[in-house]
Order: sequence, then C-alpha cells, then structure tokens
Amino acid sequence: MKKFINRIFLLITFTAFAFNINAQIDLDTVKSQKFDTGKMWSFDYPPVEHFKEAYGLETNEEWFEDVRLSALRLPGCTASFVSADGLIMTNHHCARRVLEELSTKEKDLIADGFFAETLEDEIRIPNYYADQLVFIKDVTEEVQAAAETGETADEKAKNKEEKIKELTENLEKETGLRAQVVSLFNGAKFSLYGYKRYDDIRLVFAPEMQIAYFGGDFDNFTYPRYNLDFTLYRAYENGKPVQPEHFFKFTLNGIDPNEPIFTVGNPGSTQRLKTVAQLEYIRDVVYRGYAFVYDTYYNELEKLKTVAPERAEEFEDIRVNIGNAQKVITSIYKGLSDPYLMARKKDFQRKLQEAVWNNPELKEKYGTIWENIEKTQTELRQYGPKIMAYTINRRFTPQYFSIAQKLVDFANELQKPEEERLPDYKGDKLDSTIQSLYPEELDNLIENTKLAVWADFMRMQLGDDDNYIRSLFGNNKGKDAAEYLLKNSIIDDRDKVIELAKEGADAILNSGDPLIVFIKESQEQLKDLREKAEEISNTTEIYDDMLGQVIFKIYGTSIPPDANFTLRISDGKLASFDYNGTKAPLFTTFYGLYDRWYSFNKEYPWSLHEIWTHLPDDFDMSTPLNFISTNDIVGGNSGSAIINKNKEVVGLAFDGNMDSIVGNFIYMPHNNRCVAVDVRAIVHSIDKVYKAKRIADELKAGKIVD
Repeated sequence: MKKFINRIFLLITFTAFAFNINAQIDLDTVKSQKFDTGKMWSFDYPPVEHFKEAYGLETNEEWFEDVRLSALRLPGCTASFVSADGLIMTNHHCARRVLEELSTKEKDLIADGFFAETLEDEIRIPNYYADQLVFIKDVTEEVQAAAETGETADEKAKNKEEKIKELTENLEKETGLRAQVVSLFNGAKFSLYGYKRYDDIRLVFAPEMQIAYFGGDFDNFTYPRYNLDFTLYRAYENGKPVQPEHFFKFTLNGIDPNEPIFTVGNPGSTQRLKTVAQLEYIRDVVYRGYAFVYDTYYNELEKLKTVAPERAEEFEDIRVNIGNAQKVITSIYKGLSDPYLMARKKDFQRKLQEAVWNNPELKEKYGTIWENIEKTQTELRQYGPKIMAYTINRRFTPQYFSIAQKLVDFANELQKPEEERLPDYKGDKLDSTIQSLYPEELDNLIENTKLAVWADFMRMQLGDDDNYIRSLFGNNKGKDAAEYLLKNSIIDDRDKVIELAKEGADAILNSGDPLIVFIKESQEQLKDLREKAEEISNTTEIYDDMLGQVIFKIYGTSIPPDANFTLRISDGKLASFDYNGTKAPLFTTFYGLYDRWYSFNKEYPWSLHEIWTHLPDDFDMSTPLNFISTNDIVGGNSGSAIINKNKEVVGLAFDGNMDSIVGNFIYMPHNNRCVAVDVRAIVHSIDKVYKAKRIADELKAGKIVD
C-alpha cells in the first residue's frame, strides 16, 4: 500500500512539474519548424528533391504525371481511377448524398448499401461528375501584369479578374476542357488548369452506412477507428466504361512502417501562409463566433433529448449533420488561441520579415506588407462582427428572422407601383404570397432553442450596449433573451403576422415590432457594410499577393502553397502518437471492431448491420482495417488514394485525428495523423462478407475479370 501511495505521489509531483514547465515557456524563444507550412505539394512544382532527400526516392516527370492523371476531383471530395475499366474509388461519406438520392421506398442504400451484380446494374448518378486534371500552364506573368495595372486597389482587382476570365474562356474554347486559374503561394504564382470532365458516373458498390460510419459522430476525428468508409463508382463514355490509361492498382502486400506513402487528393483550404494579423482576425471574429454557435447549439440539442425524448433520434440526426463542422471549428479556434502555436506562427513571420528587411531591394518593395495587412485587418474588425450578426444564416438563425425578412420584403414590394412589382406581389397572387410568409408548421422547440443561441451570438458580436441588442433582448441572455423577444414581438404568432401583412406596407414598416425594425434597418446597413468589407478585402488581396511573392522569393518551392481544393501530393509514413496516456496502434483490425460493438452493447452508433453479425468461416478477423500515417491532409482530401512508391493503392484517406484539425493553419507532424481504410479490408470485405466477387476480382486484377 505504501509503495502504491508513493507512486501516486510521484506521478502527481511529476505531472505538476511538467505542467509548470509548460506554463513557464518563454514564448519569445519558440521557433517555427521546417514543416510548419505542411507537405501539400503542388503538381506544378513536384517535390522531386524533397522525396529524394527524405526517402532516397528517385522520381521524375513521368512518375508525377502518372499519379496526377490517376486522380480525380469530385464535388467537394477526391477520388481516383483504380482499374483499367474506369472503376473509381472514393469515401462513403463523399457519396452519402448520392446514396440518398438513388434510394427508393423499396431499397434504402444508406441503410443496406448497394452492389451492382453486373455492369448493366450500375446506376447512373444524375447531375454528377468527376474531373481529371490534364493540363497545367504557368500564367503568372499575364495575371500579375493585369493586377499591376490600374490606379486603385479596386481597379487592380478588377483587371486581374478580367484577365483570369479571358484565360479560362480561351482555354475552354480551344480545348473543350473545364478551365480554372489557380492562385498558388498567396498569388506569387498562377496556373491555368484544364480538367477533363466525366459526367456519366455510375454507382457500383457501397457498404451500408453503419459500417462506413461506425462510431458515428462520437468517433469522428478520433483514433483508433474501425470504418469501411469507401464507395466505388465507374466512369462511362458513350455508354461504355472508360478505359483510362492511368490508374492506381491495388496491392494487398500491406505497408512497411519504414516506407514512404503518399496521399493524392484535393485539400480544401488552409491558412498556413497568412500573416499573424490575418490569423488573429479570423480567430477573434470568425472562429470565435462560429465556434460558440456550433458548440452551444450542438450541446443544446443533446439537452433537448430529455425535454422531448420521443424526438431523440431526430435531434441526434441534427447533431450528426453539424458534428463534423462543430469539431473542426471549435478545434481550430482553440488552436488559434494556443499561445505556443501562435508563437511558432510569429517566429515564421519574424524570420521572413528579417530576410526582407536585410535585403535593400526586397525591403523597398515588400518591407511594409505586414504593416499594411495589419491595418486592413484592424479596419475590417469594424465591420466583420456586424456583418456576422446581421447576416441570416440558414442553418443557425431562427426562422423568426427569416419571417421578419419576408415581411419587410413584402412591404418594400408593396410600396412600388404595381407594374414594377415582382409577379408574386400583385394581382391574384398577392393573397397566396401573404399566406406563404409564415410556414404552415413551425417547430417552436427547435426554433426557440436556436433563438436562445443566436441571441447570445449576436450579443457576442455587437456588445451589451448595442441598441439592437437592447431592443431585441433587453439585458437578458440565452433562454431569457429568447423569451423576452417573443414576448415583445408578434413574430411567433402566424395569425398576427398574416393579419399585419394584410394591413399593408405602412403597417408593417411602422409596426414598431423590434424584430421587424431590426431586419428593416440592419439589412439596409448590411449592404453598405459588405461593400466596405469588400473594398478592404480587395486591398488585402493586393498585399496578400505581394506576401506570396516574397515568400516565394525567400523559400521558393521548398515549402508548399496553401491548399485551395486543387490536386496535391503529400508524403508521410506510418507513425503512432500518444493519446490518453497510451499509444495509438499503427493498424486496427476487425477484432477491434467487434470489441467496440460488444463493449457498447451493440447500440447505435456502434451497432452493426445484420450482414456483419454472421460472418463466414473464412473471414479473417486479423485483417488490417484502418491505419494512421503522417500524411498531411485536410477537408477535401476525403477520398484520396494513399499509394506507395510503386503507385499502388495501399489505403484510402477518410479522416484525421483531433490533433490534425489545427492543420488548417499549422502542420504539427508529431501528432497530426491521417486516418485511412486499409485496402486489404476493402477487398476482404467485398469478397467474403458482401459476396461481390466480380468487384473483388476487378480490384485485385486492376481490370474487369470475365
């Protein structure tokens, strides 16, 4: 017993000491690291030397071209060709909307999955496409020359925009490709991309959502994971499967912990090259506000389960829909609020400034960039919070605000001569328009919950002494603020709203209803606020381009450009990380899946479809299911193939751990992890559990097997 007490005492003492050391870090001594800006390498400037230096890997233009042409971009996600017959692999969560749209009363593809037993059974997806990056051209000189003409920032921005439009239109006219001008390194470089679009995409195979999203929102952004998050499509042309020259072939040989592996995908957006002033602005204004809204509403939905237990499943569905964004936004806000991480960003900026200020030529042209950007961000703080508070957000703003907006719009139309009004605001249509101002049914429980959250959000943005805050909510907060507004407004009473509308424009605009007054006045101000913010943004963009130019002059292609949903390749290796006082395994297996299933009493979100409750005798439970690596990914990378040096698929990226979320502005390789599905699990499941032999054979052979 005495030994046990001594061990506890030592543990407490060590923990307190470690915490104290961390608390006493001199932030002025914190240094930025080599890969703080990440490893999302552009195919415009392939990292040949980095791959050679880091892994002894010899690559060339042909290697990178084959990789680039094997990858695809979907709406909001990434995919890749994985067979010579146009088979495409992406994530299940990227296909969720598609599966919902293709479901019928007879067949729920979300609940039960899908398998096309023959080519003829593959289902065409309406209004869907996959883009392949087939053309890249440097157009930096043309775009920058246009951006330098003009007297004002607005003129420069307009000239730049017109040049970009000209370049894209010409390429599309000449080639038939989908064109896009891409800014790299904050505008230091510009590339013209041409995409070949495949618009006949058909669903081939999808597991049921329960195995694809096992653990649901609770396990999202965590590891260990146990998800079969994949879906297979096929591209067709002229009614026949596409025969791509370039595709990633599966390998079932696994991954050596010492070998390099590469994600190939379209990371959505990062702010790693932004100035400290820009990061502080988005932290204090954008992320602070939305982190509050997402976090508070997410938690309030959980509370509603006890208020209306019969609707618990409905509330959970809403939580799942916002859960991913809630974790991302709140985690980025916490990261931007971390003094140590911001100290690393400040050091990166300090080193860049010193390099510029110690070079007379660079100092003359670029020396005041940071000062100028800081001024624009300071000015933007006058408008940003008001814009956020005045903007009606479809997801979070309670419908009461939208109803008031419709009333004001209705009044404004009525004030026009009848011949100038929109069709719905005159003649026989007027009465039906009045009736449509208010929903037939309004979910007061949800809307009142939103109102309580939104009231506090607006107070956060505008301050306690703001006139609108006082008129709408008095001195109240949360639920009391919601009750105060509804007590002093007619907006939650359909009959009264309809009656007011029938009284006409003057009655509406002079009603004195606090919410109607707020909408009427704030929406008029919002236009002016947005114009001012746009002017500031145009000015910032000019300085941002200059910042990119100087970054490129100092670092060249030794660091990658920020992500912007264009094709990138990221290198990494299998690597564990510390969490909860232990270590994460490199791989998980199906044994772990079933342990979690049993441990949570087979209940949602750790439940399983019945197909997984009676496994065949030849199913190997030790098959690797998910794995972690140091590959640098963010949202948009979902569906990225993970390949080895031989360009063979070893995995499919579908998530990151919680520590990866701050990758939005800084890459921390010691604990930032990509989470992926092992292709051995994909093939083994398709073959043994789903009995989809033709697909398993195609994946193994890299082509359709007759």
